[in-house]
Amino acid sequence: MWWNNPQARDAFETAHRQLHELTAAGFAADAVRRVQHEKLDALWDRAAAVPYYRDLPGFADRELDRLPVTGKDLLKSRPADFLRTDLTGAVKYYESSGSSGVPTPTPRLAEDVIANVIGVSPLWRRVLGAEPSRVASLLPSDVVPVADFVAATCEYLGHQLLRGYPFSVGMCDWDRLTALFTAYRPERVFAAPGVLAQWTRILKTRGVLAEVRASVRTVLLLGEVCLPGQRRKLALDWQADVLDVSYGSTETGTIAASCERGGLHLLGHGHLVELRDGDTVRPAEPGTSGELVDTTLNNHARPLLRYGTGDWVDVLPDPCGCGLPLPTLRVHGRGTDRVELRGTALTEHLVGSIVYDDPRLTGYLIQLKADGSRGRLVLERDVDVTEPDEVLATAAAKRFAEAGVVWDDVAVVRQLPAGSKSGGSQKSWKRTNLVTVP
Repeated sequence: MWWNNPQARDAFETAHRQLHELTAAGFAADAVRRVQHEKLDALWDRAAAVPYYRDLPGFADRELDRLPVTGKDLLKSRPADFLRTDLTGAVKYYESSGSSGVPTPTPRLAEDVIANVIGVSPLWRRVLGAEPSRVASLLPSDVVPVADFVAATCEYLGHQLLRGYPFSVGMCDWDRLTALFTAYRPERVFAAPGVLAQWTRILKTRGVLAEVRASVRTVLLLGEVCLPGQRRKLALDWQADVLDVSYGSTETGTIAASCERGGLHLLGHGHLVELRDGDTVRPAEPGTSGELVDTTLNNHARPLLRYGTGDWVDVLPDPCGCGLPLPTLRVHGRGTDRVELRGTALTEHLVGSIVYDDPRLTGYLIQLKADGSRGRLVLERDVDVTEPDEVLATAAAKRFAEAGVVWDDVAVVRQLPAGSKSGGSQKSWKRTNLVTVP
């Protein structure tokens, strides 16, 4: 569909050439570095048209390590200063979800879309399989790019796709989604963890989970933070392989993607990644941790140089069992997404890891006084759990106490608000899992 655009044709052919070179070299580190250097040279040329970068120290000399790290707040407060041109010529317009602040305009040129799709394709080909398969996407199509990205990648890899986001009121509710799965019989399913957890509860209540999941072999999670306990729970419920398949943002595109072993591999051929710890910024090498700082080698409409994502990550020290030499990440979430309960830091990763360690639980809500002096944890029990609420609450309180978190009260309910589940690039931990109370 891009062939009426000469720039898009050139981008397509260039991306294919680079992918062929990388594949032939087995994604060896020196091959990845060659592609990085080629893309970085082109990125400096594009960034010269960006008002924000022109006068920064080191920019004229193309010395990346002299550039300051640019934070999310600065990008959000001055979005037009990061664009190469106005919106003329953009083929897609998106906005970030605003989960950490004001939503940010994110236009995309055809070149942006092509590079991101082809960049992730060698990893997702291993996950989706070489042969055409039936794929279903339970991701939102409005405002954010996640559903379009999945659709374009499936099209590029030759897979059939059904879109059905169940929170699109008036279009695809839970009843229609159930009927679609029964008729279409998808083998692979893309979804945000919260959305799939909510639907699983509904299917259990109606007694049709076994019928709906019968054809599903792989569940591919993205769009929000997903913890090991959530993956284990969904794998048990869906009797399928469950992978955390992608990491990135609306602003940056896809930074890492999963292989068939579940390793979240850093896409070094599309991103030059560093880690920041305090005032120190260093290359992202195996065995290091810090805030991920990204230079987006594939961004055309809005290049980003040394962009501080706010996400804390580990670069794992050991190679992945799949054999790809691309480093793997463990993502802990945004460093700013934390609150305090009597001086104890609570994060999405900490709370979620402890809650979802119990497969009988499917969600939680924190009720916290504004000054952090009191906190109540409300847990959502699965629909097929028979133990009394007191048993679940006592077990959770014990696990939290062992981790140094003491709640004033732990309660168990049958159903949390649906808003805590309608994620997929729209979910914000502080908005959906935290309530400030008097």
